[in-house]
Amino acid sequence: MGLTGGIGSGKSTVARMFADLGATVVDADQVAREVVAPGTAGLSRVAEAFPGVVVDGTLDRAALAAIVFADRGALERLEAITHPLIRERLRAVLDGAREGEIVVVDLPLLVEKGWGGDFDVVVTVSAPEEVRRERLLTTRGMTEAQITARMMAQASDGEREEAADVCLLNEDDVGALATAVRELWTWLTSWMARQEG
Repeated sequence: MGLTGGIGSGKSTVARMFADLGATVVDADQVAREVVAPGTAGLSRVAEAFPGVVVDGTLDRAALAAIVFADRGALERLEAITHPLIRERLRAVLDGAREGEIVVVDLPLLVEKGWGGDFDVVVTVSAPEEVRRERLLTTRGMTEAQITARMMAQASDGEREEAADVCLLNEDDVGALATAVRELWTWLTSWMARQEG
């Protein structure tokens, strides 16, 4: 299952709920960090494309973010380096899944990169923009300018909903969200059983 949603939508919360129910959850952001870890070919390529963002063999994420979220061309160059590496790792995880195992890939840019076809089911988490902004201001300490830049770099809720098989609305009622996730889990497990039968 591909799980997506805009920044601050609650996608990571939903991923944790699926993990609590028994899913194997793969965080694409973590995979993205791994492909540019010290000593990797990915980090070498990023250092070559963006001089000054690697300090003492380690990626300066804040410096890189300042560049790529201010310049669409820079973001595209970064993604041309990292996304094939990320996709290769994710494909290996999916290919290695055990029969009957539900794998949830928490993938923020699923829609933007057209990766929906890699999954049997695509789920998007959405929340009103004002709720998302407030979450990002209070829980991540981001500035309004940083939030706007990140949101502008992502697909709209409408685009994600159009690409999704299932849409979960997260308006700050964790109980309602948990109920929706459990219902989806029940459906997924029965769907998987039918696929295997």
